[in-house]
Amino acid sequence: MTTMQIKPDFLWSQIDTVLLDMDGTLLDKYFDDHFWEEYVPKIFAKSNGISEKEARIILLQRYQSVENTLQWTDLDYWSDRLGLDIPELKCKVDHLIQIHPYVVDFLEYLKRIGKEVHLVTNAHSKTLEIKLRKTDLGSHFDRIVCAEEIGFAKEQPEFWEKLETHLGYNKERTVLADDTAKVLDSAQEYGMGFLVFVARPSSRIAVKFSPKYPAITYFNELIH
Repeated sequence: MTTMQIKPDFLWSQIDTVLLDMDGTLLDKYFDDHFWEEYVPKIFAKSNGISEKEARIILLQRYQSVENTLQWTDLDYWSDRLGLDIPELKCKVDHLIQIHPYVVDFLEYLKRIGKEVHLVTNAHSKTLEIKLRKTDLGSHFDRIVCAEEIGFAKEQPEFWEKLETHLGYNKERTVLADDTAKVLDSAQEYGMGFLVFVARPSSRIAVKFSPKYPAITYFNELIH
């Protein structure tokens, strides 16, 4: 049974601040999925003299051991752990970094209607640098905050408490858009005013709406 879309029903007059995730929300997550599931296993297999199948099994276990933590997105951690230059490898396939449809239109719309817009990401600062250089999205944000700066991953409610102090927004008049249900769960627990689930993080997977959160496929659905 396919989950039906719960459509966001807030009015922009209720919102002062917009918090936006990066990977899967503004950028096509195909890049990340391909990088960690296909490209890194291939390079890891070659450098360790094992098959790609063996490499995938080893890497999956290592990935899962640090899921939902700051280490999961820490490129220096993975460079040390895997014996590979992860930032350099990302640059080799950076042609796959793509902005989702309507993202730039949406960011320009938010500026026109006078909202504060912050990029809030679990991505490591080195990943952020690579992606902002490739996409030129940085100028659209009032502030850009990496989880490493806060000291918690977004899946942890403590992240949002510290972010509120850091940015000084009114959480009841703030909307967060993210493609990860666990992140929305932690933001809900913290008391975030409005939440939006992005239902198609990767261009290579089907749309999958949340049974719990208002959802969009593309950001043109919020331009009104």
